Amino acid sequence: MVASMRTLRTLTSISRSLLFSSRANRLTLFENSTSRASYSVAANSSDQKEKSEEANTEQTKTEEVKDKKDAEGPSEIETKLTEERDKLKIDLKDMKDNYIRALAETENVRTRMRKQVDDAKIFGIQGFCKDLLEVADILDQATGSVPAEELDKNSHLKSLFDGLNMTNTQLLKVFGRHGLEKISPDVGDKFDPFYHEALFQVPKQESNEEGTIAATQKTGFKLHDRTIRPALVGVFK
Repeated sequence: MVASMRTLRTLTSISRSLLFSSRANRLTLFENSTSRASYSVAANSSDQKEKSEEANTEQTKTEEVKDKKDAEGPSEIETKLTEERDKLKIDLKDMKDNYIRALAETENVRTRMRKQVDDAKIFGIQGFCKDLLEVADILDQATGSVPAEELDKNSHLKSLFDGLNMTNTQLLKVFGRHGLEKISPDVGDKFDPFYHEALFQVPKQESNEEGTIAATQKTGFKLHDRTIRPALVGVFK
């Protein structure tokens, strides 16, 4: 019994010793880790401070160099490069202006050539038409010079007259197919200098208006919208 009590006391003493030893070790480890963390924080703070000071020093040096350059003005190389840049800008502007002008001139030439080609297609027969106008004038004079009373008396004259009329009508149809139209104003029509040419003036009556056609001396012709021969007329005044 006594031996069991001693053994129990011994075990209890050993457990307490181990417990105290474990607590002491934990306290020592905590203190060591705390001191290490404090040292690491202090070291990091010191490094950051040094880096900040270095950055400030570099910025200060850069600003001093910049201020020195500003005080001294641009160097010779910078001045030369600036002049070359300005010259290139002027050359580029001139080239753009010349390019735009060349494009505009090319477009104008193309437009003029297109119009000339179209006019050549439309008015290429103008000279030929002018020559045929004399034939139409002769046919008009021939049919207009025959007295109406003679047609009933002479069958041969009437046949010839009808043939001339048919020829004149067919000729005018051919003219119309190619855009050639007769200009034959009536009495009282407004005088148009684009289509009429005044040969003489006629005193106007009460029923006539000044500046109107009084008589047609010779018919005119136009090819499409271009007058190739104006009508010769008299005008009231």
